Amino acid sequence: MDGDLGDFLRSRRARIQPEDVGLNSYGRRRVPGLRREEVAQLAGVSVDYYIRLEQGRGPSVSDAVLDAIARVLRLDATEHAYLRKVARPSARTAEPSTVQRVRPGLRLLLDTLDRAPAFILGRRMDVLAWNALGDAVVGFSRMPAAERNMPRQTFLEPAARELYPDWAAVAAETVAYLRLDAGLHPDDKQLATLVGELSMKSEDFRRLWADHQVKAKTYGVKRIGHPVVGALTLPYETLALPGDVGQSLVVYTPEPGSETAERIALLASWAAAPREDGGEENAGDTSGLRA
Repeated sequence: MDGDLGDFLRSRRARIQPEDVGLNSYGRRRVPGLRREEVAQLAGVSVDYYIRLEQGRGPSVSDAVLDAIARVLRLDATEHAYLRKVARPSARTAEPSTVQRVRPGLRLLLDTLDRAPAFILGRRMDVLAWNALGDAVVGFSRMPAAERNMPRQTFLEPAARELYPDWAAVAAETVAYLRLDAGLHPDDKQLATLVGELSMKSEDFRRLWADHQVKAKTYGVKRIGHPVVGALTLPYETLALPGDVGQSLVVYTPEPGSETAERIALLASWAAAPREDGGEENAGDTSGLRA
């Protein structure tokens, strides 16, 4: 996605005030934050070199220069790694197959988590598989297969604002994680299509995407307003699957003995009950889901 490096650096400059890095601020500034000249000075590079970098014309930039810029702009570890990816087109991750598949062993692993809602995310935060409790909590099986995507659900599904009481925080985290994925796969046409669709249909998404926040969702707490059992407070862990590039296992881990744990147990009983029509929902059978 062209322009990501320059837009990212400009957005990071804008949040650093001269006083934060020991510089005097003289007069009124046309734009917030540090000037390009100030970043160059503090990072120990020429102004011309830094300008070319912001313009995406510095593919051979060294680790030392990127580390210096990351220090000046006070990037965290995730932002620092993102900077290295978008600054070096030749070092970017190769694109995976257009079809995302979940190994049978991972499906069995999901089913063994009978007391914890869990699901597997793929590229672009596509939902690839889930267990019965994960479905009972979020309702993946009720979504059309083409719409089983967390950003699309968050921004285009009206019920998402009721499902997530902290919708604004969930939306910001979702976009920051999607932006991180975009840095790893800048030539992903399907990601570009998704971003274009969300930008066209959601003003909130456009605003958050333009902010250039990047964040890895490795763990946290999510509140869910479930239509059957009520409020759920769900800590979660996101585990990258090293043998399955681009896939992560997300597990909700309710606190033992908590009200949420009791409500999850009720959902487990409900999910395990036979359906009146005698059939069973195919939990996570998305082996042919187009990425």
